[in-house]
Amino acid sequence: MQPFPVLGNIIRPLQHRDLEFIQRFASPSDLAQIAVSDLSGCRSRQKISLHQLASWLPAPVQTLLKPYVRAYVSECNGIIQGFIRVSPFNNNSSTWQIDRVVVLPEAQNGQHNVGTQLIRYCLESCLEARTWVLQVDINQKDTIALYRQNGFQPLAQFTDWEVGTAKLQELAQHSPDLPNLMPVSNADAGLLYQLDTAAMPPQIRQVYDLNVDDFRTKTIDKLVNHGSLLINHLQDVSGYVYEPQRKAAIGYFYLLLQRPTAHQQDEKLVHHCQLTVHPAYTWLYPELTSQIAQIVINQSPDHASLQLSSADYQPEREDYLESIQAQRQGHSLLMARSVWHKIRETKPVLDGLQLSRMLSGLQPTQKPIPGRIETLTQHQHTDETL
Repeated sequence: MQPFPVLGNIIRPLQHRDLEFIQRFASPSDLAQIAVSDLSGCRSRQKISLHQLASWLPAPVQTLLKPYVRAYVSECNGIIQGFIRVSPFNNNSSTWQIDRVVVLPEAQNGQHNVGTQLIRYCLESCLEARTWVLQVDINQKDTIALYRQNGFQPLAQFTDWEVGTAKLQELAQHSPDLPNLMPVSNADAGLLYQLDTAAMPPQIRQVYDLNVDDFRTKTIDKLVNHGSLLINHLQDVSGYVYEPQRKAAIGYFYLLLQRPTAHQQDEKLVHHCQLTVHPAYTWLYPELTSQIAQIVINQSPDHASLQLSSADYQPEREDYLESIQAQRQGHSLLMARSVWHKIRETKPVLDGLQLSRMLSGLQPTQKPIPGRIETLTQHQHTDETL
């Protein structure tokens, strides 16, 4: 990749003295949003991971948790212009995601220039990344233009839905027919991986590059997840439906419940859910939704709402949510960028090396390597004849 022209800004890692600036843009609900936000809309592994939480920790603590942390700020003459936070999307770090890019409106070099500088710095510094993904609100036209300017292309569109209290109470009255509803453990990682693979289109599955290890939870991640849930007054419930004849998982849900506090007795509690259903078993949608509604109503019977998402490649889910009169809350765009751009930008340099000429002198006598056929000019042909 050709280097971005220097704008006078300095890109450096996030430090402890920058936390006051970060807190201006990080609300207390950010950890809850990290726990429920999911780029795929159908990914089964949905926990607060270590690298996502550690992005906001002070620099001395971050050094203990590398290489998970990638958080940088753009500084000009001692004044912070913006910051970016990125993290690996899968365990083998082949796919990375841009969690957040914030640029101050009063940035001296312009919002697009500072944002481009931050994004390209991450693209050049995270050498293990082969693909980059991000999710952005479809109404943020300037942000989408910034990402497209840096090589990101739309991949899928997601819709956020909300089910109200009255509808949840109605759904909870139905007895779900789920005789093989099982709790989730690391031993079920292979089943969840197969379910997730079947629920995604090939192009999205290729971008995410998930494997079985992505559906296992490490001990340290469990501890971080449990501590984060306690701090933020949250509780998680998960389960999957097992098909004994096929010996496969055909449905999965992860529910993040908001527990009421002393000053939130009369406030509406917003619960979040991630749902994965095998395309051949779409009849599971009403059964799993009833099961989820019963859990939510038991937690908060009077003031509760459920939020979940659907992708444009899941028409059955959208049809079912419309049938139960769920309300659309927003639309977001999934964008991806491959490192193929780097190869394309360096191709002229490789062509100038004329590797075929160099290899022609190293080829074996009996197994010649096909080389480039070159024609001699009339002047060269005359000199060799003489």
